[in-house]
Amino acid sequence: MAGKFYDQLEAGQVFEHEIRRTLVEAENIWFCGATYNPAQIHIDAEYCKQTEFGRPLFNSIFTLGLVIGLTVQDTTLGTTVANLGMSEVLFPKPVFAGDTIRSVTTVVDKRDSRSRPEQGIVTFRHQGLNQHNEVVCICVRQALMLRKPLA
Repeated sequence: MAGKFYDQLEAGQVFEHEIRRTLVEAENIWFCGATYNPAQIHIDAEYCKQTEFGRPLFNSIFTLGLVIGLTVQDTTLGTTVANLGMSEVLFPKPVFAGDTIRSVTTVVDKRDSRSRPEQGIVTFRHQGLNQHNEVVCICVRQALMLRKPLA
């Protein structure tokens, strides 16, 4: 299913996204390498045994990207022009290899674009939850969205 056009989104609309993803350790190691993040808390299992978590934490930027990525099919696939910004990004619980992450999106607000009449700005609130229904990530995102084309 393609994403929704600006005209098809309304404040208060909630999407319980169907696609979920179980994380594996190699993704975290790859992501940290690809982004040049050598933090021991993400890549050094021996070091992590000494921490309160006892094992490597998934990189929070990977988690943020995944939580938003899981929303795309239902919300913005083929209908977004650009991300305009993200705010209120929180990581209330850690994410580990073996966790299964799912996303829930709420349309917070929308407004017409002042400079682009064929587009509008939608504010989404994304929540990522693990297999225990614990919130692991929250993000408010503004996206520039296409209006539905006239027939």
